[in-house]
Amino acid sequence: MTGGTRDRAVVGRLLPWTGADGKPCYLVGDGTGYVARLADGIEDVQIDMADALLGHADELLAERRVTGEELHYLARRLSESLRDVKRVAESRGARLAHRSRP
Repeated sequence: MTGGTRDRAVVGRLLPWTGADGKPCYLVGDGTGYVARLADGIEDVQIDMADALLGHADELLAERRVTGEELHYLARRLSESLRDVKRVAESRGARLAHRSRP
Protein backbone atom coordinates (compact mmCIF):
# COMPACT_ATOMS: atom_id res chain seq x y z
CA MET A 1 0.00 0.00 0.00
CA THR A 2 1.62 3.27 -1.07
CA GLY A 3 0.43 6.81 -0.62
CA GLY A 4 -1.83 5.93 2.28
CA THR A 5 -1.79 7.35 5.76
CA ARG A 6 0.47 4.55 6.99
CA ASP A 7 3.20 5.62 4.55
CA ARG A 8 3.40 9.18 5.86
CA ALA A 9 6.32 9.93 8.12
CA VAL A 10 5.41 10.65 11.71
CA VAL A 11 6.38 14.22 12.51
CA GLY A 12 6.50 15.38 16.09
CA ARG A 13 5.62 18.86 17.22
CA LEU A 14 8.40 20.67 19.06
CA LEU A 15 6.91 21.67 22.40
CA PRO A 16 7.62 25.02 24.10
CA TRP A 17 9.40 23.35 27.03
CA THR A 18 12.32 21.01 27.51
CA GLY A 19 12.74 17.85 29.52
CA ALA A 20 14.51 17.70 32.88
CA ASP A 21 17.81 17.14 31.08
CA GLY A 22 17.31 20.17 28.81
CA LYS A 23 16.57 18.08 25.72
CA PRO A 24 13.66 19.08 23.45
CA CYS A 25 10.23 17.51 23.94
CA TYR A 26 8.03 16.49 21.04
CA LEU A 27 4.36 15.63 20.72
CA VAL A 28 3.19 13.08 18.18
CA GLY A 29 -0.46 13.19 17.33
CA ASP A 30 -3.09 15.05 15.38
CA GLY A 31 -2.60 18.32 17.29
CA THR A 32 -6.09 18.46 18.80
CA GLY A 33 -5.54 16.98 22.26
CA TYR A 34 -4.97 18.43 25.70
CA VAL A 35 -1.17 18.65 25.42
CA ALA A 36 -1.39 20.41 22.05
CA ARG A 37 -3.83 22.97 23.48
CA LEU A 38 -1.59 23.44 26.53
CA ALA A 39 1.41 24.00 24.25
CA ASP A 40 -0.56 26.55 22.19
CA GLY A 41 -1.41 28.46 25.36
CA ILE A 42 2.16 28.44 26.62
CA GLU A 43 3.45 29.64 23.24
CA ASP A 44 0.98 32.54 23.35
CA VAL A 45 2.14 33.46 26.87
CA GLN A 46 5.79 33.31 25.79
CA ILE A 47 5.16 35.63 22.84
CA ASP A 48 3.19 38.08 25.02
CA MET A 49 5.96 38.06 27.62
CA ALA A 50 8.56 38.78 24.91
CA ASP A 51 6.50 41.74 23.72
CA ALA A 52 6.21 43.13 27.26
CA LEU A 53 9.93 42.60 27.86
CA LEU A 54 10.79 44.53 24.70
CA GLY A 55 8.70 47.44 25.98
CA HIS A 56 10.51 47.30 29.30
CA ALA A 57 13.88 47.19 27.51
CA ASP A 58 12.96 50.28 25.47
CA GLU A 59 12.07 52.18 28.65
CA LEU A 60 15.13 51.06 30.57
CA LEU A 61 17.55 51.83 27.76
CA ALA A 62 16.03 55.31 27.31
CA GLU A 63 17.06 56.21 30.86
CA ARG A 64 20.37 57.95 31.43
CA ARG A 65 21.22 56.18 34.69
CA VAL A 66 21.17 52.44 34.29
CA THR A 67 23.36 50.24 36.44
CA GLY A 68 25.41 47.34 35.20
CA GLU A 69 23.28 45.01 37.29
CA GLU A 70 20.11 46.28 35.62
CA LEU A 71 21.61 45.81 32.17
CA HIS A 72 22.83 42.34 33.09
CA TYR A 73 19.38 41.37 34.37
CA LEU A 74 17.77 42.76 31.21
CA ALA A 75 20.22 40.88 28.98
CA ARG A 76 19.49 37.61 30.80
CA ARG A 77 15.71 38.03 30.46
CA LEU A 78 16.02 39.03 26.79
CA SER A 79 18.18 35.97 26.15
CA GLU A 80 15.64 33.67 27.80
CA SER A 81 12.79 35.29 25.91
CA LEU A 82 14.59 35.08 22.57
CA ARG A 83 15.26 31.37 23.18
CA ASP A 84 11.55 30.80 23.89
CA VAL A 85 10.36 32.73 20.84
CA LYS A 86 12.91 30.97 18.62
CA ARG A 87 11.54 27.61 19.79
CA VAL A 88 7.98 28.78 19.01
CA ALA A 89 9.06 29.92 15.53
CA GLU A 90 10.81 26.61 14.85
CA SER A 91 7.79 24.63 16.01
CA ARG A 92 5.28 26.65 14.03
CA GLY A 93 7.51 26.78 10.97
CA ALA A 94 7.90 22.99 10.99
CA ARG A 95 4.14 22.54 11.26
CA LEU A 96 3.52 24.95 8.38
CA ALA A 97 6.05 23.14 6.21
CA HIS A 98 4.45 19.78 7.06
CA ARG A 99 0.95 21.06 6.19
CA SER A 100 2.06 22.45 2.84
CA ARG A 101 3.37 19.08 1.64
CA PRO A 102 1.12 17.21 -0.77
